[in-house]
Amino acid sequence: MAHWLIKSEPSKWSWEQQVAAGPKGTHWDGVKNHTAKLHLMAMKLGDQVFFYHSNEGLEVVGIVEVIKEAYNWIPGEPWVLVDFKAVKPLPKPVTLAQVKAEPKLAKMSLVTSFRLSVQPVADDEWALVCKMGGL
Repeated sequence: MAHWLIKSEPSKWSWEQQVAAGPKGTHWDGVKNHTAKLHLMAMKLGDQVFFYHSNEGLEVVGIVEVIKEAYNWIPGEPWVLVDFKAVKPLPKPVTLAQVKAEPKLAKMSLVTSFRLSVQPVADDEWALVCKMGGL
């Protein structure tokens, strides 16, 4: 199983809204970056994904799961959607400042490719962020 991180501005789609979507989940849209699209296309059913509040909050707040793999957003367009459902919140949100302060996370995409909205997360990074978040 692979691990990922997706970003959302809470004023557009928050963790609370993701949780409210329930077990049927919701699609992830608005990705208009080729690299982010390739990451969405690489996601598989059951992959675990950090839900990150960007611009407002700058913190990992929860974990979602891939419940539907990449599919076309608009026929004939190159962009894709992936559906996610909320799994659990992090008991202690992990801030960008905390991630940057942790030397073991210096190569994490959240640090090196900050603007990318969909990012891979290495297994050791996943485990450390989960620990920092109280899981």
